[in-house]
Amino acid sequence: MISLIIVDDEPKARDTIRNILDMSSLDIHIKAEAGSVSEAFDAINKESPELLLLDINLPDGSGFDLLRKFEKFSFKVIFITAHEEYAVRAFRYSALDYIMKPVKAAELINAVERAGESIEKDQMSLKLNALLSNIDTLKKIVLKTAESIHIIQVEDIIRCEADVNYTHFYLSNGKHLLVSRPLKEYSEMLEPAGFFRTHQSHLINMEHILRYDRSDGGSLVMDDESIVPVSSRKKEALFSIFEQM
Repeated sequence: MISLIIVDDEPKARDTIRNILDMSSLDIHIKAEAGSVSEAFDAINKESPELLLLDINLPDGSGFDLLRKFEKFSFKVIFITAHEEYAVRAFRYSALDYIMKPVKAAELINAVERAGESIEKDQMSLKLNALLSNIDTLKKIVLKTAESIHIIQVEDIIRCEADVNYTHFYLSNGKHLLVSRPLKEYSEMLEPAGFFRTHQSHLINMEHILRYDRSDGGSLVMDDESIVPVSSRKKEALFSIFEQM
């Protein structure tokens, strides 16, 4: 059985969430409901839930303000948001689960099932800490390899390279990580943070470019001496960025 607390300042939203969970076959126990940061903080300390269904916008702060009140996280979190596009990007960087309002039954049930099945609390703590560092500026990304979960500073990523449905990450400390997600997903995440897709198979951090070589059709030399091709259709956009640097 999963014990949980619903945190949302809208009574109708809490009713919707509760009704979906009550009608599902999930083995859960709703221990409390809260409509503010202060109420949620008290309820979490009193009830010690395993899972928090957390709205972002609350009358006395945000869901992030609530999380910052805890030094350690003994619970898992599923975020609920209506329009926080920037926050959604932060969730994706941090590999955390979120659902959009209006809440759909299938999405909520699937998210609760995933929380119950797959995420250990120590992993959740790593992800939540990464999230909180990403709220103001996207600084960290969570990368899951076959062996570990890595919290990586975005500025330390030199480049990414596609390998079918996998992505290779090359870091400034010389490390190489292989992640089982396609480059397209990371391109969408990282381009707003100063990355550029030079080629169908290559994504680079503009801060790590050493030089552009015009020979052999054009390529970038990164500061780890790796060579990255630039497709002909990407050259104009790349040169425009150079002119602004």
